[in-house]
Amino acid sequence: MRDMNYHEFEKSMNSFGDTICKEVFEENQDAIRIKKEKTAVKNFKKIFDAVFQITYEKGFQAMSMRDLSAKTQMSMGSLYGYFKGKEELLAIIQRQGRTMIERVLEPFANRPEDPVTRLKNVIKAHLFLSEKARPWFYFTFMEARNLTEDALESVIRLEEYTEEILVAILEQGERQGVFVPRNHRLTASIIKAMQQDWYLKRWKYAKRNISVDDYSDYILEIVDNFCIKQTLVSTDKGEHPCK
Repeated sequence: MRDMNYHEFEKSMNSFGDTICKEVFEENQDAIRIKKEKTAVKNFKKIFDAVFQITYEKGFQAMSMRDLSAKTQMSMGSLYGYFKGKEELLAIIQRQGRTMIERVLEPFANRPEDPVTRLKNVIKAHLFLSEKARPWFYFTFMEARNLTEDALESVIRLEEYTEEILVAILEQGERQGVFVPRNHRLTASIIKAMQQDWYLKRWKYAKRNISVDDYSDYILEIVDNFCIKQTLVSTDKGEHPCK
């Protein structure tokens, strides 16, 4: 994964959108009136894309079912065949967002590799996923302040989940003597903030011609210098320890 670039990552997730919509259909079959999987998958993709576009323009709370109907070109009756209302739609998006993140991050977090490799792989996988699924990430972060108490709690738990993955790896690395003893929870928060800056301020990096590969490599370099214990290194002036 350290050497994988975004193009290769994206190729490995070629059917990403269809997979998400298929899982939504399978998990909600009892509530969905439409029973043809192919039709449901196609329309869920249309619904999600429309929600993210409308939300970007005016916010989820301001979005009406009529807005969604107009954007998807589906009748109100057709939309209600997939979910009962906005709150149920929101719950579906949040639930599937967490499933998506778990599926991508956990294999890297649980591999029997050294802590340094695991940490870098998780950071890179999260960044690449946020590029591939930017509308989902942007929606989750930006709408958090407007959510109900239960929905907000779900977002907070997801944030804590991804931070805990980083904390666990950092703590293991400290025990093995490869990471500098620090406040690992704070370190995880800073890493998360750098990851979030990528998908929340994508315009800034596009303007500077910085790719997601450039950005991920730079974060990994920061992690190298801040987290990893350095041995004595030789210089022209002699040997000295580096933090």
